[in-house]
Amino acid sequence: MTNLVGGKAAALGEMLQAGELVPDGFCLTTAAFDGLSSAADELPDGLRAQIVTAYERLGAGAVAVRSSATAEDLPFASFAGQQDTYLDVVGADAVVKAVQNCWASLWNERAVQYREANGIGHDTARMAVIVQRMVDPEVAGVLFTANPVTGTRTETVVDAAPGLGTAVVDGHGRPDHYVLKDHRMSTTRTGCLDGPQLDELRSTGLRLQNLFDSPQDVEWAIDKNGLLWLLQSRPVTTLFPLPPRTDRPQPRVYVTNGPVQGMLRPFTRMGFSGQKIAFGIILREFGLRADPLDGPAGIVDIGGRMYFDATAALADKGLRGYLGDGWLGGPQGTAVLERVRKDLSISPENGRAARRRFKTRVALQLAPSIAVAAARALLRPAAAPARAQRVLEETERRATAPAHMTAAQRLRFVENVQKAVFHKRTLTDLYWPVAVGLLAARVPVALLGDAATAGEVETVLRGMPNNTTTEMDLELWHLARRARQHRDVLLDTPPAELAARYFAGELPEFGLGAFLARYGRRGAAEIDLGVPRWAEDPAPVFSMIANYLLVTDPEQAPDRRFAKAAADAEAMLGELVERARGRGRVRAGAVGFFLRRARELGGLRELPKFAWLYAIAQMREQILLVGEELADRGLLECCHDVMFLDLREARQAVDGADFRDVIAERRETYDREKRRRYIPRVLLSDGTDPEAAAPAAAPREGLLAGVAGAPGTVTAVARVVLDPADARLEPGEILVAPTTDPGWTPLFLTAGGLVAETGSPMAHGPTVAREYGIPAVVSVTGATQLIRSGQRITVDGATGTVDLAPR
Repeated sequence: MTNLVGGKAAALGEMLQAGELVPDGFCLTTAAFDGLSSAADELPDGLRAQIVTAYERLGAGAVAVRSSATAEDLPFASFAGQQDTYLDVVGADAVVKAVQNCWASLWNERAVQYREANGIGHDTARMAVIVQRMVDPEVAGVLFTANPVTGTRTETVVDAAPGLGTAVVDGHGRPDHYVLKDHRMSTTRTGCLDGPQLDELRSTGLRLQNLFDSPQDVEWAIDKNGLLWLLQSRPVTTLFPLPPRTDRPQPRVYVTNGPVQGMLRPFTRMGFSGQKIAFGIILREFGLRADPLDGPAGIVDIGGRMYFDATAALADKGLRGYLGDGWLGGPQGTAVLERVRKDLSISPENGRAARRRFKTRVALQLAPSIAVAAARALLRPAAAPARAQRVLEETERRATAPAHMTAAQRLRFVENVQKAVFHKRTLTDLYWPVAVGLLAARVPVALLGDAATAGEVETVLRGMPNNTTTEMDLELWHLARRARQHRDVLLDTPPAELAARYFAGELPEFGLGAFLARYGRRGAAEIDLGVPRWAEDPAPVFSMIANYLLVTDPEQAPDRRFAKAAADAEAMLGELVERARGRGRVRAGAVGFFLRRARELGGLRELPKFAWLYAIAQMREQILLVGEELADRGLLECCHDVMFLDLREARQAVDGADFRDVIAERRETYDREKRRRYIPRVLLSDGTDPEAAAPAAAPREGLLAGVAGAPGTVTAVARVVLDPADARLEPGEILVAPTTDPGWTPLFLTAGGLVAETGSPMAHGPTVAREYGIPAVVSVTGATQLIRSGQRITVDGATGTVDLAPR
């Protein structure tokens, strides 16, 4: 009945039917307000009379008047505190007024912005209003049946305070905080709830979780007679999806390098399928087993992101270090994995022989090509770019689709085309020279010792030649310079309109066609074949051209900046060689040798992906042609829907299977997951994010300790705001506030992080912060006095700390 009574009332009705204790009340349905044209309209006399009659039937005492919008308490958007609630309302006239004010809050600023941020249309949002008897509570609060910060599904988290629960949900005080796991209290301090009450809350929460088939955020109150009243139950909207269940008894550990690679968006189903096929091709190229369509068994789809089951790898110190430093972005990732290994008691002895055999087999397969590539690259580095370019051209020829194919042939092409990219010849001439260049950059660090800093060695690696991405950026700059005579049109016209005019042939020619012919394979989330390329939608290119047209300082021109970086690199290279001479001519020669190889080979690192993107673009083109045929046959709504199928399902669709309902569900999930801004790098099988669950850092000078509100880390300029009414917050600044009730949440849309002096992880502020994906730390005593506007700080929402002097 959500469309009639809204999410909150519908959930209360289900709890009543299940026998739970819910305060008596009545609901004004969405139909009751259908005749009103705006929130300013007076309620009709007939509606007023019905409200008064229903109120008198309740006993005409104190009531709570609460919103129950149709776009509220949804599985993906809680709307926590976005519409208004009025407590202790007494008297018929006051109740009628509260009903009207509650209904009007459907259009308050924070609710409007929240709907826009969650992709909910204003025209679909409707409001019902609940009127319930007030409970006179001795203690009240909220409980989460899963830990909303760490994601752990086996923990129940309870926040409680004496009296009304507003101190908890509005964040105006610091409540008692309890974490319950396996019937044990793992985190608490002496407070207002005893053991039997906590047991009752936990068991009630689990009943509601089973009733609604998802983790729940429950508001509750215990009256002076000890009765537990349930005031609300809604889905916990911020939890990252659980990994798929396995039949293995040992907990599983999953890792992703999506955040490191800047791939925060979910994959389309077809894009994920393409990735699995690629990994399967790579393994089979070296004699290992992998399913042609499903790829290696360890690849797992969690929330549309690609995770790898790293449980076995954690038992190996070398692989664990590679996963941490390579996949997760550095020593912090390695530390997380080491902590997980110890917590889960993953023994280094388990499977050691199998891992040794695996590594030996891979090493024997790779050794010949690595040796050839290393020798070539080190002895004749100048020849490596030309050789790589020839391989690139050959790869593109092999990856080009035939002109005429049936739908079944197109799908077979998609399954096999990446073999043109991932074979030993490509590895020898494209990948291994890059690896040699990266390793060559490390040798001088050891040879120089304390004669050079890491930053000085990094300077040598700026402005490197042979980088296809840098070449693309510079070509775009030259394109913008050629377009200067059309500056007004390009600056004053929206990019989407410019793209449409380009395809219609209505724009003057300034070289865009040639640029797209070379670089049109690129785009946002470009390794996902399910998303458009620039060649299909050049609107992002027009945006970048517009940005370049705004560059008026000649010294800020990209070509000058690149040239200066290259000159600085050459100068630093010479200086480092001179420093090394003090330690011997041989050492100086070696420093120069390896730094030069690093510069000549390092720029090639973008070329293998550039070759891969050509294959991906070809795959996308063929898949869309299949989609067009399926749409013509009435099996798809449009050709792009085929991207929400995997390759095996696409084959079934060609044979006549109808997946339209499946596609609609997947598209909705995909759109929802696209709005998620925080992605756990490591995830346990029970949903725990180990980084968010890490123990808080020990306080030190310059480090403020609070309570973890929303995971993630951000370093940015702070903005202290005492009143949201006259707040000015530049995009990306960290909001520092005394509290975080719903009136503050519109500021979250542009904030880079949140620090609040009061509140708990269950309050509205952190709840909305988690939904927007911004790091948050709450209950930081004196934050608005200790932090200055304009000060650069680091907010770590996982450990609950604020660093006033980030390095």
